[in-house]
Amino acid sequence: SAIVEIGDFNRFPSADRFAAYLGLVPGEHSSSTNVRRTGITKKGNSHLRTLLTESAQCYSRGQIGRKSKALKARQEGNDLAVIAYADKANERLKRKFKRIAFTRPHNVAATAVARELACFVWGMMTDHIN
Repeated sequence: SAIVEIGDFNRFPSADRFAAYLGLVPGEHSSSTNVRRTGITKKGNSHLRTLLTESAQCYSRGQIGRKSKALKARQEGNDLAVIAYADKANERLKRKFKRIAFTRPHNVAATAVARELACFVWGMMTDHIN
């Protein structure tokens, strides 16, 4: 399971550090005042990075803010704070995907959403759901 590969989420002091662990942050070639950003570093856990990137593909489909009956049924009985956090993540990630995919390639948008999804996962696992 992916959770077993990560272990304790609290060992990452921030969501950004967790995304860096997965290799979902941009690389950089810098000297003096010149800063050149590159693609994602791909340093870290390739299996988890792939899972998140493939999961991010689903944000290209569906309407923003709409929940299916199946999703509502799966959420039934869960803590309301967790459901609100998941809804917030879902809406934000769909908006982000659509905004980026409007001007950039589909894979770039999916990778950006995968990074933010990783940050939401870190927040959920470390009880930072406010």
